[in-house]
Amino acid sequence: MLSKSILIAALLLAGCSYGFAGGGFPPEIRTAAVLPFENDTADPTLVQQVAQSVREAVERRLGLRSASEARADAIVRGRITRYEPDVPIAFTGGGGTGVNRTTDVAVTRRLVQMSVDVEIVEQATGKVLFQARSMNLEGQYEPGREADGRRIALELLINKIVTGAQSQW
Repeated sequence: MLSKSILIAALLLAGCSYGFAGGGFPPEIRTAAVLPFENDTADPTLVQQVAQSVREAVERRLGLRSASEARADAIVRGRITRYEPDVPIAFTGGGGTGVNRTTDVAVTRRLVQMSVDVEIVEQATGKVLFQARSMNLEGQYEPGREADGRRIALELLINKIVTGAQSQW
């Protein structure tokens, strides 16, 4: 009975040989540096939010460790090419007919729209590991809650980067 317990414990400790390093990248890619994205928009705060979201995704979802540009196996860079924070998409009011017709219209839903280019490059060889141009992202929100729409759009960006990067390998 004791030898059976020891055998089971040894098997559990040994585990399997599978490991998750680099979330779909070649095994030599273990670290990444997320460079500040270029910003073609009028919103200077967007760069920091995009970089932070991408950095968290690279670390948590792709399994790469953060590193300085000089030490990183891969470089993540990109450009924010468009940002429209206040696109009205749903309205109320303006109903009725004849004398009872009202012209008051209120916006009940708005939309954040952004377009982003992203590239992940192996530093040693210059090989492009992942590239996406003009990723169009949207996030709906209630008036006065633009941050909610931006958060939704950033989550969509992260999902597209992770899915695209993992499908390359």
